[in-house]
Amino acid sequence: MEAAIDDFILYLATERGLSENYQLSTRRSLEEFAEWLSRAKQVVEPRVVTLPVITDYLALRKRGGLAAASIKLIVVAIKIFFRFLHARGSIENDPAEVLPLPRVERFLPETLNEADVERLLNSVSTNQPLGVRDRAMVELLYASGLRISELANARLENFSVEDRILRVTGKGNKTRLVPVGRKACEALASYLSMERPKLVKRRSGSEIFLSERGPKLTTARIWQIVKKHAKHSGLEANIYPHLLRHSFATHLLGNGADLRIIQEMLGHADISTTQVYTHVDQQRLKAVHRQFHPRA
Repeated sequence: MEAAIDDFILYLATERGLSENYQLSTRRSLEEFAEWLSRAKQVVEPRVVTLPVITDYLALRKRGGLAAASIKLIVVAIKIFFRFLHARGSIENDPAEVLPLPRVERFLPETLNEADVERLLNSVSTNQPLGVRDRAMVELLYASGLRISELANARLENFSVEDRILRVTGKGNKTRLVPVGRKACEALASYLSMERPKLVKRRSGSEIFLSERGPKLTTARIWQIVKKHAKHSGLEANIYPHLLRHSFATHLLGNGADLRIIQEMLGHADISTTQVYTHVDQQRLKAVHRQFHPRA
């Protein structure tokens, strides 16, 4: 099992180009399964694993209180692992081929309304130390719907002020072009001309957003910066970087943008991931109807 897992993770990295986080998560799921197989079933080879053995393991994890979403990740890891082995001829039959994916309740993403986003942005004072940088970051998160990792890794050579376009690398090392709004472009231009040159050190790379010591900002530090300004804004909502991505998509949809275009800007591989925002918009419409219609 161990050798088969190593081969599979190498395949995910080299042939599929999947992210390091995905590789680590998949390896952890498979190694925990392999450890249980060896201990509880005395099974150490993939070719003798059967569907009942897999379902026994999943039932054990469910009884142990593991959430449905986490079990689904394990099921996906097991299914693609055995599909890989079967395709390579390492096993005669795929024991996980008919294994169903557990149903997971989908929660609607939290969002800010447009007035609250404006309030948050205005709370980032450019007169404070590094305020010009922080304002540019928050503006860009909302203007382009970036993931926090995409913001941290955004590079100077991939940003065009004239075209107002930023090329980012998202999940699975897939690149996409995202538009940058006028206000975000203005904030970025101010940061790049006024503040970034002062942050550049010998250790600095070409990432757009740098720390005080010179290297790029980490995702953890960006999270802290957003939380700090959210606290200063006085908003009661729990504000975090991904909330601005949710708000970006919801506001686009609410103002008439096509769902396929939103999917492309967010970098979603599947339209069903983007469709959750239609439910958010429907909830908003229902709330407005209940509030203002005399017979609601």
